[in-house]
Amino acid sequence: MISFVLPCALAAMLAISDDGDDPYRWLEDVLGDRPMAWAKERNVESVGELTRPDRFGKLRDRLREILDSKARIPMIEKEGPYYYNLWRDAKNPRGLWRRTTLDEYRKDEPKWEIVLDLDELGRKEHENWVWHGADVLRPDHKRALISLSRGGADAEVVREFDLEKKAFLDDGYKLPEAKSRVAWRDIDSVFVGTDFGPGSMTDSGYPRIVKEWRRGTPIGSASVVFEAKAKDMSASGYRDLTPGFERDIITRLPTFFTSETFLRRGRKLIKIEKPDDATAMFHREWLMIRLRTDWKIDDRAYPAGALLAIHLEKFLGGDRNFDVLFRPTERTSLAGASATRHFIILNELDNVRSRIEVLSHQGGRWERQPMPGLPDLAEASARAIDPDESDDYFLTTTGFLTPTTLSIGRAGGGPAESLKHLPAFFDAKGLEVTQHEATSADGTRVPYFQVSRADLKLDGCNPTLLNGYGGFQIPMRPNYNPTIGAAWLEPGGVYVLANIRGGGEFGPKWHRAALKASRHRAYEDFIAVAEDLIRRKVTAPAKLGIMGRSNGGLLMGNMLTRRPDLFGAIVCGSPLLDMKRYSHLLAGASWMGEYGNPDVPEEWSFIQTFSPYHNVRKSTKYPRMLITTSTRDDRVHPGHARKMAARMREQGHDVLYYENVEGGHSAAADNKQRAFMDALDYTFLWGELGR
Repeated sequence: MISFVLPCALAAMLAISDDGDDPYRWLEDVLGDRPMAWAKERNVESVGELTRPDRFGKLRDRLREILDSKARIPMIEKEGPYYYNLWRDAKNPRGLWRRTTLDEYRKDEPKWEIVLDLDELGRKEHENWVWHGADVLRPDHKRALISLSRGGADAEVVREFDLEKKAFLDDGYKLPEAKSRVAWRDIDSVFVGTDFGPGSMTDSGYPRIVKEWRRGTPIGSASVVFEAKAKDMSASGYRDLTPGFERDIITRLPTFFTSETFLRRGRKLIKIEKPDDATAMFHREWLMIRLRTDWKIDDRAYPAGALLAIHLEKFLGGDRNFDVLFRPTERTSLAGASATRHFIILNELDNVRSRIEVLSHQGGRWERQPMPGLPDLAEASARAIDPDESDDYFLTTTGFLTPTTLSIGRAGGGPAESLKHLPAFFDAKGLEVTQHEATSADGTRVPYFQVSRADLKLDGCNPTLLNGYGGFQIPMRPNYNPTIGAAWLEPGGVYVLANIRGGGEFGPKWHRAALKASRHRAYEDFIAVAEDLIRRKVTAPAKLGIMGRSNGGLLMGNMLTRRPDLFGAIVCGSPLLDMKRYSHLLAGASWMGEYGNPDVPEEWSFIQTFSPYHNVRKSTKYPRMLITTSTRDDRVHPGHARKMAARMREQGHDVLYYENVEGGHSAAADNKQRAFMDALDYTFLWGELGR
């Protein structure tokens, strides 16, 4: 077991004593001797059972081989003349940050120049560093602000790095461990939000104050640019470094779903007038606004889910005559937008099927052209490579049974050129993907994907794994997942992905339909999909397993307490489960826009209906559950998982629990840990459903 040290402020925040209201509150003391001993005992029990079957070791090794395979696509980001990639394998578990040229990347075996060896750095500094990314300064691309996490937590340290010398600067910018927000302004200044001391962080644990920090000066002398409120989620600043369009932008996030955006000109902050729940984006001369709710301006109405565009200077002068770049329908939504030098690329969903449109502004109007040749029942997404210089884009296509392909194209040009193909990591012969719909309790049609053998016998005897999320407007889309393929599909299981409300499959309205007091709709949708699988005789309750993480872990907890008769096994990862305490634990306060405020009696009245920790009952027979988390998860507090397992054990229920010491919210810091955790999950599922 790898040890780590939390900064004093974070350790103090996590060390919570038992106040008598909750018999398991002591388990919230993350690094306390008693809770850690409890977790270790549970780990011994779970590992002792789940690693015993022969399938565990074979599956773990198979998954590790896939994760470490050199045949994987090294995804790249362009920075100046180079294309950068972070690569992990068996020899380099924490990763190599490396670079190459596009011509070299096109080769079957490109030559890579190592820029930073994370494993070597960790050994040298006696730290278990996990890569959190790099912010490279444009346009010279000679310096980077590198973020590193101890053990995979959200909190990170930030250090300035010289890309020519390939070394950290002793006298460069440095930030100690915190949930910081830092961005280049120019070579001699950065925008920074971090833990400056008492009162500088929000109740959610994110930066409240944005400062401009000049090179060579102590951070204590940095000048304040903006201050948010303690109850806000966060505040941050960055500089748009597009040549000819340089501008300072400050963002305040009152909640997870609302924002205020300011342009900083001199000492003045100019607020962008928009709905609070809309998102503002800048590209060269354009201001784009993405709506979450309907917006009416004078005699013009713009629908929720639309993407609008207007010339920025005209907008600042009072013009509100927006062009509509994307207008949603009942079953279409915008999955994302990416801007090249002269084009806007829209990644769209039509009944959860991908389509891409390329837009250009010509003759005073926007022209659009569909991108042809996209696969059906799969995911396709395009992103700009270097919007300062070119109209080039990367196109990624992937499907449940279709290995991922990375291509390069030019907006307004011909077909994209294939660069890299992922090999088939599992045997998909005889498998097919189909799309179905279930009818929820209120009559809403809920789509879901099914991956199974084409000759599947509809006799109710098929081990089936149902996955879902249903929150934060995140759509669940088809993708090639070798772990699911090797661990579940290849041995004969049926895999199902549910597109329930709360997600973003059909835009913000689909998300809002399951917010706060309407949360039950997400759970009713998931139940409807499960019942439809049983009605169609794909499976039966004893053969139906479910899996979800994070908010999906909350979904799993509610399936346990609401419909224990419907499922044969449940895997619940990195979950929220105690919804009375969630807003007081780590980043939980930032999610009250999704779930509500449990400290307000009127809101607790509906929140308690979906708080699994408060709804599990001794008298009810539950399917067997495996709960997993990470000690180092500083986003969703591990106390949720610990307390739920403890309460279920006290009530006499059969529950397994495993806590990885590293990994942050993902619960795994490297491929070895990921393979081990996944092997636990699928060994458990086959043990319960495959009998």
